[in-house]
Amino acid sequence: MATITIRNIPDDLVERIKSVARGKGRSMEQELRELLKARYAHRSQILARTRERWEKLPPVTPQEIHGWKEEGRS
Repeated sequence: MATITIRNIPDDLVERIKSVARGKGRSMEQELRELLKARYAHRSQILARTRERWEKLPPVTPQEIHGWKEEGRS
C-alpha cells in the first residue's frame, strides 16, 4: 500500500478531524482513509448506494412530477 504525506494542514482542521475520529472510535488516520474511500469510491459502489437510497424514497405520481416542473418554470 502507498503512503501519502500532506503538509501544511491548518491546526484547527486537524483538531476537527481528530474530534470526529474520536467520536467514531477511530484514529485520525483511519478517519481520513474512510473519507478518501467514500469520496473516491468505485463507480459500481456509487451506483449501488444511489439505488439503495432511491428505493427508500416514497413513490411519486406523474401528476406530482408535472406539478414540480410547472413550479420550476414559474
